[in-house]
Amino acid sequence: QVQLVESGGGLVQPGGSLHLACAASGSFFSTYDMDWYRQAPGEERELVAKITSSDGTVYADSAKGRFTVARDNTKNTAYLKMNFLKPEDTAVYYCHTKFHGTDYWGKGTLVTVSS
Repeated sequence: QVQLVESGGGLVQPGGSLHLACAASGSFFSTYDMDWYRQAPGEERELVAKITSSDGTVYADSAKGRFTVARDNTKNTAYLKMNFLKPEDTAVYYCHTKFHGTDYWGKGTLVTVSS
């Protein structure tokens, strides 16, 4: 059974940085592509970034140049480094993976960008 747990959210001022982590249970983390989604109040959930099992990366246009997705297979953890945060980045950030057609989601971690 796959379990994903996000951490690292919080309150940050515009222009600041946060480093999110997604800890995955199980023995097969290195074989999973890992995704970061976010959902702002009243908005649809959107893909922010993904990292494949071979370290290929994909970013939403809104994240390019500011966010970096990474993984550490020795720790079964995926990361999202967010720089130069903007108020419009405020959202609940979710870790996600899809394996053999099944979607797995974390519960989310709240990021609030405000003065």
